[in-house]
Amino acid sequence: MLYAEKKKKDDIVGVQLYIVRKDMKDDPAGTLKKLKEGGYEYVEHAGYQNRKFYGYSPEDFKKLLSDTGLKMDSGHSGLNAGRWDKTKNDFTDEWKYTFDDAAKVGMKYVLSPGVDESVCKTMDDFKWYMDLFNKTGELAKKAGVTFGYHSESYEFDHMLDNTRLYDLLLKMTDPSLVAQQIDIGNMYAPGGRAMDYLTRYKGRFALMHVKDVKKKASGDGYESTPLGTGEVGVKQAIDFARDNGTKYFIIEEAPSQGQTALDSCIENLKIMKGWGF
Repeated sequence: MLYAEKKKKDDIVGVQLYIVRKDMKDDPAGTLKKLKEGGYEYVEHAGYQNRKFYGYSPEDFKKLLSDTGLKMDSGHSGLNAGRWDKTKNDFTDEWKYTFDDAAKVGMKYVLSPGVDESVCKTMDDFKWYMDLFNKTGELAKKAGVTFGYHSESYEFDHMLDNTRLYDLLLKMTDPSLVAQQIDIGNMYAPGGRAMDYLTRYKGRFALMHVKDVKKKASGDGYESTPLGTGEVGVKQAIDFARDNGTKYFIIEEAPSQGQTALDSCIENLKIMKGWGF
């Protein structure tokens, strides 16, 4: 079967704007225009602060996206222990606004990248933290969006009761309240393998961060590399995920040596399109 024949009508390929964070800081409108010209239709933010997206109000950023011909269904905002006000026994207003503003800009998913390590040291703390995840899922639903978790690296090389934190997180969060965005690159160095999690928790991942890594020439650690040229097994993971419910494939591949961030984003999109997206 040709790659193009595998394409599903609802597959979505986007880019995580963290990769072009300097460009977005210097010139948000120009950067978005260049991404659109490079073939992107979707972006995922990593720039919400003080009720603004890259310095724009939700309404103004939504208009900027629309004027540029882009959509933004997802973005990252971290859930840490401080989001819960223990004196009020409720979430902080700032955390509540996060979901209201996400709805205003037209998002479908608010994703928390990584865990708050301060509440991952004991099982009691971790259970409390996972309860916060489920409560946040309920909060998000009231605003008309879905809360989710984006995997990083800490949760793959830290354990409680002889179980990886990521496995505990997947078991303790309610799938109807907390979506999952698996990052197939972040997990590699600490020992996580994409196909292991995609098969053991089949159908659990609505979104994926697509990236590849290879060993550094020095042999000390890993570095980014264009999709399909590293050790992650990106295409196998993507093909499996496409057949098992994953809809969003968000490219977050850091530039290789000599590349600009924008060039990296556009090159890796071409690779994905060659795989039938």
